[in-house]
Amino acid sequence: MLTIDKVYDAARVLDSVVRHTQLIEAPRLSEECGCELYLKPENLQVTGSFKVRGSAYKISQLTEEEKAHGVIACSAGNHAQGVAMAATKQGIRSVICLPSAAPISKVEATRRYGAEVCLVDGVYDDAYAEAIRQRDELGYTFIHPFDDDDVIAGQGTIGLEIMNELPDVDTVVVPVGGGGLISGVAYALKTLKPSVKIYGVQAAGAPSMYNAVKTGKAERLPSVATFADGIAVKCPGENTFEYCKKYVDEMVTVTEDEIAAAILHLIENQKLTAEGAGAVAIAAVKFGKIPVAGKKVVCLVSGGNIDVTILSRVIDRGLHKSGRACSIVIELIDKPGQLEEVSHIIAECGGNVVSVYHEHGDAQAVNGCFLRLGMETRSFEHIEEIKNALVANGFKIIQ
Repeated sequence: MLTIDKVYDAARVLDSVVRHTQLIEAPRLSEECGCELYLKPENLQVTGSFKVRGSAYKISQLTEEEKAHGVIACSAGNHAQGVAMAATKQGIRSVICLPSAAPISKVEATRRYGAEVCLVDGVYDDAYAEAIRQRDELGYTFIHPFDDDDVIAGQGTIGLEIMNELPDVDTVVVPVGGGGLISGVAYALKTLKPSVKIYGVQAAGAPSMYNAVKTGKAERLPSVATFADGIAVKCPGENTFEYCKKYVDEMVTVTEDEIAAAILHLIENQKLTAEGAGAVAIAAVKFGKIPVAGKKVVCLVSGGNIDVTILSRVIDRGLHKSGRACSIVIELIDKPGQLEEVSHIIAECGGNVVSVYHEHGDAQAVNGCFLRLGMETRSFEHIEEIKNALVANGFKIIQ
């Protein structure tokens, strides 16, 4: 049973295990959103994610017999690293079932922390089924990533740290996958300060808890589709669903483009690297999904274990979503000097052409062609300024 005493006990146990990640002011977001906004940077945690809190506390509560059997867990990557590190520190054998699509960086990090890795075709829920099968067949002690009161209590220590550092906090925004993080944080904060507002954020492509809270019934999604692999969960936990119904004020979702823009914002303005799951709280605030005007707000950056091989693609999406990059197609007459004139207009407006593709395609005029340009820009307003200047000089923009 979850109690505030258990959360405080978790804080005591974890004192020498985890970092007390101090709040970081976010002046640019504060200005954009008309609030006083802080980040709780759990991406700077020992394993790059908050997950080490719950897994380390859970393992500390095991009996000697349970430890002797070894532990098994399933994860998209972050819980895996927490379990592996905590188990290795105590000399316990650990086996981790990960989805085959988990980022290579998370798989290798799990191995480095001392765990045996079992890759399973599919997503988190498929890895969970395999972990349960091995638990039943081989007698391992299962460490659930979210639907366990000890794990939830460990995550709840984040709420205690927020309250200690910012006792007059009004709003806390939390990423949600299976619901362990928000359950612990919401329980701790609502127990200590019932007036605080708690908002949960899921990826639009994996809205399991969002749907459950909205309909009052937890159901399994047929599939999930998001690059925020840390929260790509088909079905919320039974316990976490109950905690969310009781302690969370509202659930919202964000798109892939909004998540990408949030990652880009953190890199540029806060010098922080977040994975997709870690950036959803920032995305929700940045794109107006949550009422924060005039409030003291804390956004949890839950993890930073993003695979560098997809980071460039994420940044590119973020640039386009934020108006920092765009592509336009111009229909013009294929004659000398056209490209020079177009480039001159764009340069006069302060834009920077980074790619040019010239094609005849299906142009209406026999001597017509299409010019597809990629540009670096400052904002959506800047893009409109460039387009208006091109039209004013007689050019026809197709898209």
